[in-house]
Amino acid sequence: MRVKYLFFSWLVVFVGSWILYVQYSTYTELCRGKDCKKIICDKYKTGVIDGPACNSLCVTETLYFGKCLSTKPNNQMYLGVWDNLPGVVKCQMEQAPHLDFGTDLEPRKEIVLFDKPTRGTTVQKFKEMVYSLFKAKLGDQGNLSELVNLILTVADGDRDGQVSLGEAKSAWALLQLNEFLLMVILQDKEHTPKLMGFCGDLYVMESVEYTSLYGISLPWVMELFIPSGFRRSMDQLFTPSWPRKAKIAIGLLEFVEDVFHGPYGNFLMCDTSAKNLGYNEKYDLKMVDMRKIVPETNLKELIKDRHCESDLDCVYGTDCRTSCDLSTMKCTSEVIQPNLAKACQLLKDYLLHGAPGEIREELEKQLYSCIALKITANQMEMEHSLILNNLKTLLWKKISYTNDS
Repeated sequence: MRVKYLFFSWLVVFVGSWILYVQYSTYTELCRGKDCKKIICDKYKTGVIDGPACNSLCVTETLYFGKCLSTKPNNQMYLGVWDNLPGVVKCQMEQAPHLDFGTDLEPRKEIVLFDKPTRGTTVQKFKEMVYSLFKAKLGDQGNLSELVNLILTVADGDRDGQVSLGEAKSAWALLQLNEFLLMVILQDKEHTPKLMGFCGDLYVMESVEYTSLYGISLPWVMELFIPSGFRRSMDQLFTPSWPRKAKIAIGLLEFVEDVFHGPYGNFLMCDTSAKNLGYNEKYDLKMVDMRKIVPETNLKELIKDRHCESDLDCVYGTDCRTSCDLSTMKCTSEVIQPNLAKACQLLKDYLLHGAPGEIREELEKQLYSCIALKITANQMEMEHSLILNNLKTLLWKKISYTNDS
């Protein structure tokens, strides 16, 4: 008996030590905030970059990193505090060695960090650089000049009416990131987190109190042993009341409207998982992570003519899928599903669970019609608008006079 107890005690210690080691190794690989801060502050102190968050991060240290939220080593993300205001700090660590569909669309483009624009570049030349970048990312939109002027306003972090070389270098690095560009474009929209400031290509955005549509956060070790069906049941236990879920869902539908053929082109939501969405104390939807929302023009250029052997080779993120032309063994450029269909797929179980009986049948019908939307269908835009408006109207009619709304 003593030998048996000794053996099991040793086994528990061994397994526990292994778990702690793996967790520590994963943390140190994913969470490199100190390295990020050192890179940014070294550049700032030598005058290479500048921005409204630089002094707080590197001199007064009133901007600091809290809990690590990173899921990839080169995309650092932390809960942070800036002058006693909560925020989310994001920082790019290094350039990906090459661009493929197993990596992000937004690595740092330059081998030498913050090497553009060069000293001596005029504001007019910088505007031309930004215009060319937007034309490549967003297509030949008629109002790109307006967007360029908006970027210059954002780049002037100290509000002195001029864009310094350091501010221009920071802005250029940030414009390589689709999330930053989208925040600028949608800065007046309700469901886009507000940009609080930046330094180099580190930026701070508004924090969201609830960082998933539903569910509870469990240690990754526990997640390994919980069956997926039981996990889904657990998630449903920790959702808000149905009227509040309906209000959150309306927010997602409104965000889909914001990015669908907006003033600067169409953006594609390439990861519509619940972890990328959150909501505040008033149950207004807020986007938590928009790094996989990419300009349609940008995605088409990158995926067209890509070698493939099946449709599985023509996927970006988890949700942006094109088809493989087996006659040429190349990916086509047309994405199959619109954003609305992907949003409805996410909302189906969320909204149907606990839905009032008098609207459940109609709600289910509308959601399945929405999920069936295809970009290649005739009159897709008309169907898209009709289904989206019908869903919003159905939900609003049910919750308009409730306290939860």
